Amino acid sequence: MLWNVSIFEKNVLSNVKNLTIMTLSLSRSVRKHNIKGVVVVVKKLLLSVGALLMLFPAMAFAADEGPSTAMLNMGLNSVWILVSFILVLLMQGGFILLETGSTRMKNAGHVAGKTIFTVGLCTLIYWAFGYGIFNGSDEISAGLKKFIGWGDFFFDPTVAGGEGDSYPITTFFLFQLAFATISLSIAWGGFAERAKLSVYLVFTVLFSIFVYPVVAHWIWGGGWLAQDGAQDYAGSTVVHLTGALAAMAATILLKPRIGKFNKDGSSNEILGHNQVFSALSVLLLWVGWFGFNAGSALGVGDGFFGFVAFNTMLGAGAGTVAALLISWAITGKADITTTLNGALAGLVAITASCAFVDPWAAVVIGLVAGVLVFFSAKLFEKLRIDDPIFALSVHGAAGVWGTLANGIFATKDLAEKVGVGKGGLIDTGSWHQLWVQFESVAVSGAYVLIVSFIILGVMKLVMGLRVTEEQEIIGLDLSEHGTYGYPEQMKKSNNIQA
Repeated sequence: MLWNVSIFEKNVLSNVKNLTIMTLSLSRSVRKHNIKGVVVVVKKLLLSVGALLMLFPAMAFAADEGPSTAMLNMGLNSVWILVSFILVLLMQGGFILLETGSTRMKNAGHVAGKTIFTVGLCTLIYWAFGYGIFNGSDEISAGLKKFIGWGDFFFDPTVAGGEGDSYPITTFFLFQLAFATISLSIAWGGFAERAKLSVYLVFTVLFSIFVYPVVAHWIWGGGWLAQDGAQDYAGSTVVHLTGALAAMAATILLKPRIGKFNKDGSSNEILGHNQVFSALSVLLLWVGWFGFNAGSALGVGDGFFGFVAFNTMLGAGAGTVAALLISWAITGKADITTTLNGALAGLVAITASCAFVDPWAAVVIGLVAGVLVFFSAKLFEKLRIDDPIFALSVHGAAGVWGTLANGIFATKDLAEKVGVGKGGLIDTGSWHQLWVQFESVAVSGAYVLIVSFIILGVMKLVMGLRVTEEQEIIGLDLSEHGTYGYPEQMKKSNNIQA
């Protein structure tokens, strides 16, 4: 909006004139001891001064135009994306508490330390290589671009967005980086309590180059699955299933923890040391998920991100309730761990579909996820797969279900609004989107599992994956770091044993 300078000057002169008259009136009233007159004049004086204070800053607009509507929109979008990045990054605190609470005290410091270390390392590798493979802007053949991006290695972004941009590329990079770190932290569930620290270092580098960015490019970076119309709004497959299948490869190659399974095939429950930590972790992750899902709108726009957040909350609530009720019905006890897993499973499942389905469908998706996480955990245990943090059930099984659910519940109107794929079976009567969703799960899952097995298999031959039996029994705090996460508690324990 441009200010009319002549009108502005007239307003200023008028206010200055009135201010002078009121000052003289105030002087006369004081001399005549007219207190009532003084009060009236002071009030008018204050109003005039306030008007002048509001007018003078506006002089800056008299000569130059203010920011355009497009620039203001970009600023709002940038703030929202950056806030969402911060929320997703803080989810790492949830993963630290989740893994710490779900494992034994002797490994607590190790869990916390290696999580922070790998987030830092992933940041550098993703900046150097991962982002370029996900979203590189170099011109390459159309056939190759279906499978990988190329360019923008050692990413050097512009310092600010330009006219016409929806957001600065720096905010987009940070948001995508946060997703990569989350997928990596999910994978650590399969390494828990028995992997060498050096394994975390090497696998972080290779996962951040050869695993996560490739799947992200296929579905989010314009790759072949994106061209087919695969719907995965915030990463049930890209982030969660990818992390879970890397965890599966790790836990199979590492083999179960000492004491988890008996010779007859029966299992022993190895309890985590702090359920309060686990519950607090779920709350932190739940809050962070609003950055995860609603942030994927990548802008404020018409407020669609609020609808995404709405569906996210419904899915999480339904998963929580379903998991508690199914565990109560089957075992006779309302298991706390299953309840917490149900909340996370509901969140994982709704992540792919939060922008594509109606609220009633979000509830159904969450309910199914809550039941699925209970039975899938039992199945993996029967298969003698040691899954200490339930990554395979929470992020794997629920991730598959959430991605497939789009093919059933997505509506045509919401698919058109998002601009990806088509409506699902219920809304359109067509099986097309369900097939596309199945294709994306099957192909992405197979790629992650095969490549993770190859990477970890070679690492096992070259450097070994697992600590020694003695180191595992002592705990990774002492054997890998030379100290305890709970030094006072461990001293007391050693004194009692002595």
